[in-house]
Amino acid sequence: MHFIGLNMNIEVFAARHIGISEKDLPQMLKTIGVDSVEQLIHETIPDDIKLKRQLDLPEGISEHEFLNHLQELAQKNKVFKTYIGLGYHESLTPSPIKRNILENAGWYTAYTPYQAEIAQGRLEALLNFQTMVSDLTGMEIANASLLDESTAAAEAMTMLFELRGRQQKKDGAAKFFVSEEVLPQTVSLLETRAIPLGIELVIGNHETFDFSSEYYGVLLQYPGKHGQVHDYAPFVEKAKANEIKVAVAADILSLIMLKAPGEWGVDVVVGTTQRFGIPLGYGGPHAAFFATKEEYKRSIPGRIIGVTKDTDGNRALRMALQTREQHIKRDKATSNICTAQVLLAVMAGMYAVYHGPEGLKYIANKVHKHTKSLASTLESHGFQQTNTAYFDTITVKVKQIEKLKEIAEGKGINLNYVDHETVSISLNEAVSDQDVQILVSCFLEAHNIQRKEANVAKEEAIPAVLQRKTPFLEHEVFNSYHSETELMRYIKRLERKDLALNHSMISLGSCTMKLNAASEMLPLSWPHWGNIHPFVPLEQAQGYQEVLKSLEEQLNVITGFSATSLQPNSGAQGEYAGLMVIRAYHESRGEGHRNICLIPASAHGTNPASAVMAGMKVVVTKTDEKGNIDMADLEEKAKLYSENLAALMVTYPSTHGVFESSIKQITQLIHDNGGQVYMDGANMNAQVGLTNPATIGADVCHLNLHKTFAIPHGGGGPGVGPICVAEQLKPFLPSNPVIKTGGKEAITAISAAPWGSALVCLISYGYIKMLGAEGLTNATKAAILNANYIKDRLKGKFDVLYTGERGRAAHEMIIDCRPFKANGIEVTDIAKRLIDYGFHAPTVSFPVAGTLMIEPTESESMAELDRFCNAMISIREEIDEASADEPNNVLKNAPHTLGMITNDIWEHPYSRQKAAFPLPYVAENKFWPSIRRTDEAFGDRNLICTCAPIEAYAEA
Repeated sequence: MHFIGLNMNIEVFAARHIGISEKDLPQMLKTIGVDSVEQLIHETIPDDIKLKRQLDLPEGISEHEFLNHLQELAQKNKVFKTYIGLGYHESLTPSPIKRNILENAGWYTAYTPYQAEIAQGRLEALLNFQTMVSDLTGMEIANASLLDESTAAAEAMTMLFELRGRQQKKDGAAKFFVSEEVLPQTVSLLETRAIPLGIELVIGNHETFDFSSEYYGVLLQYPGKHGQVHDYAPFVEKAKANEIKVAVAADILSLIMLKAPGEWGVDVVVGTTQRFGIPLGYGGPHAAFFATKEEYKRSIPGRIIGVTKDTDGNRALRMALQTREQHIKRDKATSNICTAQVLLAVMAGMYAVYHGPEGLKYIANKVHKHTKSLASTLESHGFQQTNTAYFDTITVKVKQIEKLKEIAEGKGINLNYVDHETVSISLNEAVSDQDVQILVSCFLEAHNIQRKEANVAKEEAIPAVLQRKTPFLEHEVFNSYHSETELMRYIKRLERKDLALNHSMISLGSCTMKLNAASEMLPLSWPHWGNIHPFVPLEQAQGYQEVLKSLEEQLNVITGFSATSLQPNSGAQGEYAGLMVIRAYHESRGEGHRNICLIPASAHGTNPASAVMAGMKVVVTKTDEKGNIDMADLEEKAKLYSENLAALMVTYPSTHGVFESSIKQITQLIHDNGGQVYMDGANMNAQVGLTNPATIGADVCHLNLHKTFAIPHGGGGPGVGPICVAEQLKPFLPSNPVIKTGGKEAITAISAAPWGSALVCLISYGYIKMLGAEGLTNATKAAILNANYIKDRLKGKFDVLYTGERGRAAHEMIIDCRPFKANGIEVTDIAKRLIDYGFHAPTVSFPVAGTLMIEPTESESMAELDRFCNAMISIREEIDEASADEPNNVLKNAPHTLGMITNDIWEHPYSRQKAAFPLPYVAENKFWPSIRRTDEAFGDRNLICTCAPIEAYAEA
């Protein structure tokens, strides 16, 4: 059998996905010092965990066959005119945004903007998003997006819990009031998050709320779930008087016409920006928003983009307040969210840029006008519309609801059937006058009423006290790019500032920046996938159901487990879901007291944060000098806590890039002491087809579909983090309150939509379907081959910190940069110098400070691996030339911008050519960073997180 099967049969997808060719293989094997790939795998993975047979999956299919298959499945989805609402609405994606962002690898293959100097385009787009959210909500500060509205509301609940006053904490104030107007999926998710933290949810009518001192916070919905717009100002005033903090879940389109919640003095405003040009996609991905007061800036979950300056004093953007990241706070973190929905936030922000304030007003007014027209026409024909104030949703009393449903569905229309005599109808920007008339005809036909001339509604549907009077989006970015030509050029200008996979390899350890194949991505733009509401009847989403069920089965085979939930919409959510399932399992056995979670010191920072959120107490176990779990320490702690042991969280292969040979011993030890084993699937790219979580003895794992299974990172999201579980945990998989999902004893919701970010699951389905069993396994082998090739090419230049027992790396390795401090060189200097060579830095100082973690992935060619290795070797020579006494060197000054190189003044002891074109290949495809190094400390001291006039930065 060929290692990769590259006989240039153009129909074999693996030949396009895997970068190594057969002709390169002998040289790579020679460099590594093995006779075959099989020998390398034998020396890398312990024999006792290797799979004995090939994955039970079909052979791969060609890209052409896959696209035809997806077209056939798409036709099984029925695209109705859907007026269900409940937080999801049809929206129109402007074609230049679809074409130039959603379908553009320069945007969707970029990584999280940790290296600000090569991410200024994305950072500006996210700053636009934050400004848009702050303006519309009337709040002082907003983050760069969260996962969905419901998880954002849950983050608000927990943030306000942490922000309780000293007396409230002393008195044990732990009640959180949730208005009965809040969306059902949000209530379910709040229940999930509240229980382990000891928060007591009280659901009721805000008009009869008692404001007692037992409460610390409340959540209101604006407008309410069935469209009623309440004036919450008196409620908020009374809450503030009683030191109760207020969060509001708001509809972003309505805020163009409705008074901003910030004007009432609320503490947090959350919601989703899906209505700003993002496809429904059967539930996601969509960018949620989270806005709050500046005084809470250090408690905001997720990321904030801030303004600072670079080495030359020029304006620069970067991720602000990064110490809030879980990598550092670990079990002290108030949230495990370490991501954003960047690609979707960029699109939503660009929707506001393209339409501008006047365009948004036009859209909102059009939606509201159609809603008023519908309401008045129905009222003229004798129907009772019960909302006294509304924006886009009316609630109507009907006698013949079953007949109405039959007629509406017959005309391809979905309504929200609230109960046996009530229906709500939510209109959107895609609605036309004709659509309104067709809606009316459904009601008239169901009740045998003859159409007559309708009265035009004269009274306002939004009372004056609730009408927006304040301006928004006054910054020039929202008032400059309204023609397609201008927008196209603006998007391109930002794209050119960013280094993505379409330029060069991104060798980030733990993040797996592999090819996101065009054939996997194309269907995301098809309307039969994009325009399906997550709460439509299942028979309208049969194409989706087939894909999602097949993907669950594929992941079951790959992990060796019994069942999968696709609901978690990020890796961190998957961690949390897995631990909540373990918690539910213990409780079902009368062992709810089991609350100790053992976590190795080398674990990813979200692990301890997730454990604390799941109500567990973290006990850290040691790692030995080789980076492996210290078995003696683990055994001691497992036995010490055996009465209360809930789980072990383990990453495999380890965060240090090693297949630990004692893994089966480790998992057995946990089981012997009553615990379950949670495996973090961050490094699954080294397992697929060769071993699996079930074989090593784990009970549950999450998978990062945006790592191993080819969903693109999109600049820092979307992500999907499904959990796969052993048989005993299957009954507890998460549910949804609107559409049934999960096991027989399902925990409450983990994300808002029944199947999480269903749209991007098409990508992973295609990845597995096209590679097939052999292709998946060969991809894993290629990932391990590429990592070991880099390791051995860099031998003698850089020390690899940890290897397996036979000296092999898994799919990633850590190189030690700490010795270079003797030359005055820090790991950051190497990261920034790589930019001059056209590369994004590997992972910096994680999991060990002063190191780089390198992961090349299976998609890279030997030529690209060599370019990277040549760059690293050249940098090593530059390190040798550097001196701690002379900081004016090529590494300390990196990266070098075009402005710096072309400046008339050059006061450096090295040439311009060495600075900008250190190796011949660089000149062929030079990437110019748009700024020099960012000043992090200045940015944190002078926190600016919205667009401001350029003069403001000059003054700073």
